[in-house]
Amino acid sequence: MLPTLSKLWHHKFVQFAVSQWFFIVLAIFIILARFVPNFARHGGLIRAEYTIGYGAVAIIFLQGGLSMSTKKLCVNLSNWRAHLVVLVLSFLVTSSIIFGFCSAIRGSNDSKIDEWLLVGMILTAASPTTVASNVVMTKAAKGNDILCLCEVFIGNVLGGFVTPAIAQMYLSTSLFSFGNPTNGSSIRAVYADVMKQIGLSVFVPLFVGQVLQNVFPKQVTWTLQTFRLNKVGSLCLLLVIFSSFSTAFYQHAFTSVSGVSIVFIVLFNIGIYLFFSVLCFACARPWFIPKLFPEEPSADSSKVYAISYRFFKPFYYNRQDTVTILFCGPAKTAALGVSLISSQYGNNFPQLGKLLVPLVLYQSEQVVTAKLLVPFIRRWAENENPAQTSDNSDIEKGFSDSSDNNTQELTTAQEKGDSDLRSESAAELSTRS
Repeated sequence: MLPTLSKLWHHKFVQFAVSQWFFIVLAIFIILARFVPNFARHGGLIRAEYTIGYGAVAIIFLQGGLSMSTKKLCVNLSNWRAHLVVLVLSFLVTSSIIFGFCSAIRGSNDSKIDEWLLVGMILTAASPTTVASNVVMTKAAKGNDILCLCEVFIGNVLGGFVTPAIAQMYLSTSLFSFGNPTNGSSIRAVYADVMKQIGLSVFVPLFVGQVLQNVFPKQVTWTLQTFRLNKVGSLCLLLVIFSSFSTAFYQHAFTSVSGVSIVFIVLFNIGIYLFFSVLCFACARPWFIPKLFPEEPSADSSKVYAISYRFFKPFYYNRQDTVTILFCGPAKTAALGVSLISSQYGNNFPQLGKLLVPLVLYQSEQVVTAKLLVPFIRRWAENENPAQTSDNSDIEKGFSDSSDNNTQELTTAQEKGDSDLRSESAAELSTRS
């Protein structure tokens, strides 16, 4: 019996299915969401807005808190250049491009594309970066997952203010004035919900993970390695998508629009996500910066060159930080996006289902596309040139200079302790023998 099971397990088809478990489970969850939407929808049987919206996301960030260095977390929080680039790309660049496409489609008077879907696309583009998938994909691609976590926190905190403001700006135009929610009083409630979700599902588990990591470092390392908790993050991400699809199916979002509109949204989302990824890469590694600043300033360099080098050269990011920008820039959150949209229009708004279709589809498609790109991006990120890495390390140098002595003393003490432990173990073995 056992040889038969072993042979079956090592069959090519089974091994392929195991390697593609993420997509298989995703398909199963979408089918379940279609036929039993009340189970995992917001306000449904398991109250997914809490069990999944808070619980699953909290597990992802607890894992991040357990595995990341506190020192590196502080270093990445102070990386204002990366924060600026991601925020501009996430809120302004992506939304303005989508608004341009939607305006062109709306101006063509094409009756096959529902006008409320176009409003939903604009609202999706104005939403902050996603909470869960960024961290999971960045970590899988060997990017700077600590910087990614910082971008998620900052982007979603600001999203409570920025998203309604951007939506009002675009929907105040003559082409989309019919879709303007004109409900400014709801913004305070939206921001309260955002802060509550970010606090409980991001900040608290991250803080707990950091405390446990610093108090029980050996036990935490053993737990992470023994139970392979990296797979847990992907499973939690699938639960978030499951909840989003359940909510959309329950509100008849996909049956309220034509099949042509759905096909258009699906194809458009894939194309625009890939375009945004290329754009983010170009912004993270501008080709002209290495040409303008080929060498570090020396004593013979002019003061203008030295100042310009120190200011502009860090905007050419190393490969790990570039991976973070690649995943954070184009991504949009459905977990908070649904709350932002429903709070502005109301849960009983007759067109709410149509507004949610672009958001739910974009979230699932961005995850699938990113998952397919991860092996290629990981291979590129692992080939980092040490010289390129040092180009973007000024912040870390400035932060670490003040703590080098303490770190050296701690390392020496740890090495001495390990040496003493090995000596004691050797003496004990000698005595026994």
